[in-house]
Amino acid sequence: MMILGIGVTQVQAQNISYGVKADANMSNFILQDMGNASSKIGFGASFGGFVKFDIVENFAIQPELLIDYNRSEMKQAGKKRDYEFWGIELPVYAMGQWKTGTNDRVSVGVGPYVGYGFSAKYKSPSQKLYKHDVLQHWDFGFGAQVGYEFSNRIQLNASYKIGIIDALDNGKKDATMLPQRVSLGIG
Repeated sequence: MMILGIGVTQVQAQNISYGVKADANMSNFILQDMGNASSKIGFGASFGGFVKFDIVENFAIQPELLIDYNRSEMKQAGKKRDYEFWGIELPVYAMGQWKTGTNDRVSVGVGPYVGYGFSAKYKSPSQKLYKHDVLQHWDFGFGAQVGYEFSNRIQLNASYKIGIIDALDNGKKDATMLPQRVSLGIG
């Protein structure tokens, strides 16, 4: 119990910052053993907030909470269908950070994320993919992020995330569908 108390005291003594962020993203799926199916990149967005715990000068832990909207185009047997997704995501990055000569800061981070989907559907004809047990709600994977923070605390960042849990619920013994996303954002 005393160790936990010391750990909490040390975290509270560190520099803690927080903010909001918004990203434009491009997402699709990596498909395996799905015949002639393909997934093309679609454009979406995410928004939310972050808290950054500066542990030492060049290292921080940065959890984020994001609301995601992703789109892509799925093609199978000559038919194209637009895919839409709404969900929430919690990435946690271990960040290396270095000051520049102008007191700006460059950062590079890696870490896991967990996500939960509220809505996943095909448009035209409409098909709710959670309701029909096609996809599962939970997602888990890893991400990498690079960023540049100006001395006025405005951040520009780019990230890549890939799911490592099969998104398929029904039929996952025969095929694999892994989500991936590239984002460009401001915070």
